[in-house]
Amino acid sequence: MFLFNVRVYGLLVNEDEQILLSDEEHEGVYLTKFPGGGLEYGEGLTDALKREFIEECNLNIEIIEHIYTTDFFEKSAFNESQIISIYYRVKPLSELKLRVTELPFDFDDVNGMRQAFRWKKVSELEPADVTFLTDKTAIENFKAGWKS
Repeated sequence: MFLFNVRVYGLLVNEDEQILLSDEEHEGVYLTKFPGGGLEYGEGLTDALKREFIEECNLNIEIIEHIYTTDFFEKSAFNESQIISIYYRVKPLSELKLRVTELPFDFDDVNGMRQAFRWKKVSELEPADVTFLTDKTAIENFKAGWKS
């Protein structure tokens, strides 16, 4: 049996041309990614992304444009599934009321989840700033089309 894990992520850029990154600890692994997560059964991609932003950031968003969909094989770091990730540029529909730190992995423990958010200037954003290959490829696609 083949298992697929469909993930959806949002690239949110503020008025200072900074992109929101999520630092997390999952099963003892420290990782940096974009806000978002897994598709649940019965959900569409954009509905899943909107749900994830509410869950993670307490923020309603609007989907602006598709950035990238995984076009190569990537095995999950946590199980035997194949990861398929879809990335969208998003914008907030209200003010972001979220603790944002300047330091990577500056966690608050919330409901047993270790997660922290930080801004990174788009002009300084590099594939090395994120953990997984799909995120690195999304950064390359995003920056190739970025207009400040």
